[in-house]
Amino acid sequence: MQTLNGLNALTLAFVALCAFAIGYRFYGLWLARKVLRLDPARLTPASLREDGVDFVKTDKRVLFGFHFSSISAAGPLLGPVLAVQFGYMPGALWIIVGCVVAGAVHDMVILFASVRHQARGIANVAEAEIGRFAGTAVFLAVFFILVLTLAVLSISVVNAMCDSPWGIFTVAATIPIAILMGILLRIFGTGAVIPVSAMGVGLLLVCILVGPFVADNRVLSGIFTLRRETLLWIIPAYACIASSLPVWLLLSPRDYLSSYLKIGTVAILAVSILIVRPELQMAPVTEFVSGGGPNVPGPIFPFLFITIACGALSGFHAIIGTGTTPKMLASEEHILFVGYGAMLTEGFVAVMALIAAGILIPADYFAITASADKFAALGMETVDLPALSAAVREQLAGRPGGAVTLAAGMSAIFSSVPYMTGLVSYWFHFCIMFEAVFIITAIDTGTRVGRFFLQEALGRYVPRLSDRNWWPGIVVTSVAFTSLWAYLVITGDIFTIWPLFGMCNQLLASCALMLGTSMLLRLRRGRYALTTAVPGILMSVVCFWAGAIQIFGSYIPSGQWVLAGLGLFIVALMSVVLVMTVRRWVELLMIKSPTVDQFGEPVLALAGDSDLRA
Repeated sequence: MQTLNGLNALTLAFVALCAFAIGYRFYGLWLARKVLRLDPARLTPASLREDGVDFVKTDKRVLFGFHFSSISAAGPLLGPVLAVQFGYMPGALWIIVGCVVAGAVHDMVILFASVRHQARGIANVAEAEIGRFAGTAVFLAVFFILVLTLAVLSISVVNAMCDSPWGIFTVAATIPIAILMGILLRIFGTGAVIPVSAMGVGLLLVCILVGPFVADNRVLSGIFTLRRETLLWIIPAYACIASSLPVWLLLSPRDYLSSYLKIGTVAILAVSILIVRPELQMAPVTEFVSGGGPNVPGPIFPFLFITIACGALSGFHAIIGTGTTPKMLASEEHILFVGYGAMLTEGFVAVMALIAAGILIPADYFAITASADKFAALGMETVDLPALSAAVREQLAGRPGGAVTLAAGMSAIFSSVPYMTGLVSYWFHFCIMFEAVFIITAIDTGTRVGRFFLQEALGRYVPRLSDRNWWPGIVVTSVAFTSLWAYLVITGDIFTIWPLFGMCNQLLASCALMLGTSMLLRLRRGRYALTTAVPGILMSVVCFWAGAIQIFGSYIPSGQWVLAGLGLFIVALMSVVLVMTVRRWVELLMIKSPTVDQFGEPVLALAGDSDLRA
């Protein structure tokens, strides 16, 4: 199948890379200098409140790896794969343009807001910038969105890792390696980042190379082959433990270590595309743009923008950007590199995932991503899929969700590189492991942020629970929060949760952008407020549109009352926040005489100084 104007995967990858580089060099730097006015002389919360547990000044390279691993989960991998049903062009445009002018702006601004509010969570930032009731509404919405997010991510990991001894062995091996790295960095400091990183990456590569032998060994394979039912309990247990330990011991070094595997694999994929130069077999735009596709339940507008979440724009990033990352930022000037840079990197990952799915023959793509009955209704005949299934020694047809489709596309590209022919099975199982590592790093960080939220909420009634150094409170809140999303993992499935997650996730992103607009207005930077207000308003319209279709057109007619109720609850909360945010804009714009904040900077109002706060 010939592609439009001879466009191939290399061309698309090159365009994306250039767009992201230009966006960082010009738009990102302009935001840092003119809009946010990042001040390296201002002490960050990590400097003011360092406690060796949560507030830890971290080398910007390590923090970049940690932040990138934390925000990069299933979204940039699976969302673009599912959205390819619309054709490769719509998804590519949304990722490239959305990432530069919306997603990276969102991540950078919300990280800046949290740092200026002493690393407080997004709910507390909303309370200070908009009002107490808005803060409460944001807290409730974020709490339930985080539960949904972690449930989706965990189900994705379980589906990718079950009955895969190679993947489970490699993922498990990252834990002791990360602990060793954390201890060494704790002892020798940031000056040892390079040698400790080299050691960690070396050990990780050994584990990756040993993986196939583990899978082929009957004894080791038996140990590391876990059924889906078992993993449904193990993943929440791991997340609960990881969220309770000091951040420097496991979470930070493990996510930093995983970033090498993530970025390294994507870099290898990019080089392989450069060598192989595969054509995009999927049409630029398909007949499913009006709806009726087997992967996404509705038309391209508005469902493209909630299917591809992470990779273009994601509210989950606001939770991480106001959770763990601001507590580890050593200097304000690192916000550009960590916030804007990590999001652009994730955008490139999303483009690579879209390419991997787009190079598959359309019939083979739909045979994998669609259920058997939906594929039969399309009236297509597979072409290369039977041979590919035989090569990887697994049945690939009827494996919806996106993970297997991505692994099939990536392995097809890798095995086409000279001297790699015949290694399709190796690369397929490597990609499955890569996806699992990619996703699980967001689960432990998200659980830790959820624990922070729960401690803040319960601490209002039991003050001791808000003490971040009181271990009984840490353990109790970790177990309580993990139990909430673990229930959805054990009782639900990704196909019922993913659309709701996408809508709620993007709605949170739009609210975070509107919150950033309020802060810019308060700081007397109204001339730049459109940088956050425009994408925030547009995404609000898209999310309410998609939510109405999903709730009233799918959940309620099919009797999925829990999901319908949860969706309506979150939409109602976010509606209140948006209304109060606009009221706050009007209030700020009516102020004529500025005041001076504690840092001597003229502002329209002090944080928390609002008539809406009652």
